[in-house]
Amino acid sequence: MVVPSLRNKLLVAGPALGDPNFERTVVLMLDHGTEGALGIVLNRPTDTPLAEAVSDWAPLATPPAVVYLGGPVGIGTIIALGRTADEDDAPPGTEPVTGTLVAVDLSTDPEALVSRLTDLRVWTGYAGWAGGQLEAELAQEAWFVVDADVADATTSDPGALWRAVLGRQPGTLAWFSNFPEDPAQN
Repeated sequence: MVVPSLRNKLLVAGPALGDPNFERTVVLMLDHGTEGALGIVLNRPTDTPLAEAVSDWAPLATPPAVVYLGGPVGIGTIIALGRTADEDDAPPGTEPVTGTLVAVDLSTDPEALVSRLTDLRVWTGYAGWAGGQLEAELAQEAWFVVDADVADATTSDPGALWRAVLGRQPGTLAWFSNFPEDPAQN
């Protein structure tokens, strides 16, 4: 199965996924090719305040200002994304991702970006797939692939993101937003 690049798309965990690491997750795909894929789980906040992890950046953080768990791989690896006011405005220390979403280099002086970023979120870890692994999961219909909205990465209500992303989809895909957490209790 050949799948076009899913870079900048969302993977939304479907009921068939069966992996507790990804139950009801929304993953923003940052890279995807024949060698493998990499993304970050957008809706897994931790209890760690961002001020404890990267204190200089905490004033720029979008509430809730905590570190997010980007996935089960590479815990300790830090990935930061921010939003700019204009998609043609990727200031120094950032790299465009999609639209107004930019990857932020945390070795940059945050004061240089305070007036240029409207939101900031920080993740530890990422979701990674070896070549062909994600394609196999897609063939099993474990994931729904949908377009990303730049606001998804910095939503103020990450707990509702899975339901919100599915709910805005056309047709029968929106029905999955009402899928019960425990179908046996339905």
